[in-house]
Amino acid sequence: MKPKYQVIKDDLKSKILSGEYNVLEKIPTESSLQEIYDVSRHTVRKAILELSNEGFLRSEKGSGTYVSNEYQSRTGGNSNNKTIGVITTYISDYIFPSIIRGIEGRLNEDNFSLLLASTNNDVEQEKKALEMMLSFGVDGLIVEPTKSNLYNPNIAYYLSFMEQNIPFIMINAYYEELDVPFLCLDDVQSGYLATKELILKGHSKIGLISKTDDLQGKFRMKGYIKALGEAKLQFQPEHVFSYDTETKPCLYANLKEFLNKNRDVLTAIVCYNDEVGFIVANLCRQLGISIPEELSIIGQDNSYITKNANIKLTTLTHPQEQMGRDAANWVIKKLQGKKELPNEHYYQPVLIEGETVKELGVKSL
Repeated sequence: MKPKYQVIKDDLKSKILSGEYNVLEKIPTESSLQEIYDVSRHTVRKAILELSNEGFLRSEKGSGTYVSNEYQSRTGGNSNNKTIGVITTYISDYIFPSIIRGIEGRLNEDNFSLLLASTNNDVEQEKKALEMMLSFGVDGLIVEPTKSNLYNPNIAYYLSFMEQNIPFIMINAYYEELDVPFLCLDDVQSGYLATKELILKGHSKIGLISKTDDLQGKFRMKGYIKALGEAKLQFQPEHVFSYDTETKPCLYANLKEFLNKNRDVLTAIVCYNDEVGFIVANLCRQLGISIPEELSIIGQDNSYITKNANIKLTTLTHPQEQMGRDAANWVIKKLQGKKELPNEHYYQPVLIEGETVKELGVKSL
């Protein structure tokens, strides 16, 4: 359990970094803070003293305590060694090492440092990461949004970056509430091409496994629905299995139930990504469902796991390292004063044929 002064300190710091308390603004009096937090004056003073020592507050005798931005000049922000912050949902898993490698490679070319944080797709961890970046005084920021398909309570922090003219760009997804630059795979097209490939191979009973709290899942489902519509195939909700970050720990068990229930119905499944594709493949092995003879599977993202598996998964490309490099280049060019920079860019996916799709007989679109 945190000491009481630490709770006050953290809360005041959050309000300063998110812009709720602006620079030069007077914060509530010690008496008011005592009432707000139900603590002693000594506890309030300890929190204020630490924030003052760190450059977030300054006290004027007989006047009060004011918000300061001195903390920015104490960190890397004003040094010759420019620092770019990078916040991703994960660091060591899936496609993220390749993305980060691309970012780091481009930053090194212009002698920029990298400050890295991850959120585990949790908005509270995203808040801490954003506060760390603002406290450190990064010169620019590359962000992969957390739970991008849901309302984000950390929008104020991004507005703080905008107000301070700190350039940032989003990768893989974006927050629809904000007008911000981004680099994304064309996820609608990825879901569309995966589904269309199965339709062209004669499949009409095609399932979908979708992740609902990320924008990628929403758009990949949109592509799936688009392909079904073009082929005059009915969208059937019972053929869609959805999950989110919170239910992911139960994914294996829940997918097993879904596959069992639909083993005599579905002939193919479009998976949210390669990771899910291999979970399905493993479950099919357990359940005695032959791939691709009984069930065809398509993943998405062309991740490293497709290259090291005992079955070659049919999948679609993701720019990975190129996306990281492009994001870093965008921030560097912005800091160098370049005006004509793209506000958005969609990378086009390409199908990579594997061993997990069977042709049932060609259906014309």
